[in-house]
This record gives sequence, structure tokens and C-alpha cells, in this order.
Amino acid sequence: MAEEKKKKPEPDAAFVQPDIPDEVADGAYANVAQIVFSPAEFVFDFGRAVPGRSGFKIISRIITTPLHAKQFLLTLSENVSRFEGQFGEIKIPQRPVPTGPEDFKQ
Repeated sequence: MAEEKKKKPEPDAAFVQPDIPDEVADGAYANVAQIVFSPAEFVFDFGRAVPGRSGFKIISRIITTPLHAKQFLLTLSENVSRFEGQFGEIKIPQRPVPTGPEDFKQ
């Protein structure tokens, strides 16, 4: 009886494995986001505000189409729901969340 060769699992056609360069793989922490748009694109600016400094520094800027922005919204919503299903509700405080350096307390 001939031994059958083990087949490698077929990759899921819907999932594409990303190539993440080393300089991107560590990510960047952001605690501020700003979004602007035009008829042709959405611009997502992610930044970091720190105590004792005015304004905030943009860490990353993503420019995309309105279609991709909408798909991102739906994907983010789905993942927040899955997160809450696993870890519990993400509660939004009654008072405003800090949005800039003036909201940090010393």
C-alpha cells in the first residue's frame, strides 16, 4: 500500500497574508484621531498628546477612498462586537474623554 502524501492545507481565498515590514510591525501608540474628507478621499490622522505640551504630534496618516472608509467602519464595528462578546462591554464614561493636552491633569 503506497503511503499518501500529506497535502498542505489550501490557503483561504478570502484571507491574504500581509507582509509587514519590521519598521511597521511594532506599531505606534495613538491617543488622538482626527478625520477630514473630500468627495474623493478620507484622511485619518492618528497622533499622540502628552501632558504639558500643547497640541499633538501626528504619528501616522492614512488616506483612503470613501468606499474603503465605509468598509473600515463596518469591519471595526464587527470587531468591537466580537471583543465585547469575549471580554465584556467597553464602557464609555459619562464625562468627556480626554481629547487633547489640555485635558491631562498634573
